[in-house]
Amino acid sequence: MSGKESGYLDMELLRFTTAGSVDDGKSTLIGRLLYDSKAIFEDQMEAIERASERSGHEEVNLALLTDGLRSEREQGITIDVAYRYFATPKRKFIIADTPGHIQYTRNMVTGASTANVALILVDARHGVIEQTLRHAYIASLLQIPHVLFCINKMDLVDFSQDVFEKIKNDVDAISSKLSVKDIRFVPISALKGDNVVDRSTKMPWYEGPTLMYLLENIHISSDINHDVFRFPVQTVIRPQSKDWPDYRGYGGRVASGSVKVGEEVTVLPSGFTSKVKSINIMDEELEFAFAPQSVAITLEDDIDISRGDMIVRSGDGGPQVSQDIEVMLCWFNERKLQPKGKYMVRHTSAEGRCMVKDVHYRMNINTLEKDTENIEICMNDIARVSLRVTKPLFFDSYCNNRITGSLILVDEGTNETVAAGMII
Repeated sequence: MSGKESGYLDMELLRFTTAGSVDDGKSTLIGRLLYDSKAIFEDQMEAIERASERSGHEEVNLALLTDGLRSEREQGITIDVAYRYFATPKRKFIIADTPGHIQYTRNMVTGASTANVALILVDARHGVIEQTLRHAYIASLLQIPHVLFCINKMDLVDFSQDVFEKIKNDVDAISSKLSVKDIRFVPISALKGDNVVDRSTKMPWYEGPTLMYLLENIHISSDINHDVFRFPVQTVIRPQSKDWPDYRGYGGRVASGSVKVGEEVTVLPSGFTSKVKSINIMDEELEFAFAPQSVAITLEDDIDISRGDMIVRSGDGGPQVSQDIEVMLCWFNERKLQPKGKYMVRHTSAEGRCMVKDVHYRMNINTLEKDTENIEICMNDIARVSLRVTKPLFFDSYCNNRITGSLILVDEGTNETVAAGMII
């Protein structure tokens, strides 16, 4: 592998999601980012130009880059989560373009669950609306560390500083109800390209960075929990080959923290301790592993370990262990949540069954208030519930660890994922 290729693979990856109301320009913004950062192939551009011409657009419709479904193109809206990958000399990016309609809240939760950054678009003409509150709350609930409010369509309000400042103040007024570490504001025109990749000459009053500069330089390495080591075991690796006759490794992804060869670790649920004998990625031996690497770990002692167990550093305090779990659930399914209903629960690499013990409240995410009266949970609702699991789970609160603090519920009959949960 050449030095150039190696450097490319080592580049930091930033995942970001877009959210906003219908027609706020999310898909156009992504198209503009791809176009202005030279991340579009010529044949893609030619296809979009032809499609724009057929649709009667005066300018090239960059939104067509992400709206891949035919029904999306016909209606001019985004329905499903569209993922796009691109890179600049500084970083690699994965974009999740999520729908703006209220009935697709579940799609936003899916697209935003692994994001480092949320871009929330606000139409400069309409300002902060209910959907802005909804998306800001979901970004907060999912503990996305950085939220960038892109005040779009500034060209339609004559690039007014007063309009931008008013929207900024309105967002600041609601931010006290949210738990977001880092909130930024950028005035843009996705259609014209102002302040997206290139600085706008029409808004000299804005002295902050462009959107692309923020995406390339925002500090994300500290977003991962580096304090406590969590290693959910996904599989036991036994090659039993001539080269590896006695190898017994435990494969998985480091959920948080780091571990070194020689360190003492504890295996849950057994509670047995041992020391790390080796750490491998393919044929390469490592001295230490850190999140979010996928590795194979061997231990000095022969302990019975299987999928669903968790390896933690001894003396780290360990995760919580319980069969009773409090979660914030986002309901995905058309069939309503059944109180006392039984579901499959999947948490890290562990599986079990659970019962919904109680529904405490449904979140009214248009007012950010708790509704304890109407607790019927339908598709796209967010609610606080108590679960009773058939076997103990090893978990951290979601605000401390997004991987060990999250779970999904699955309908046993249909095998559909019916909810995503954030453990409180």
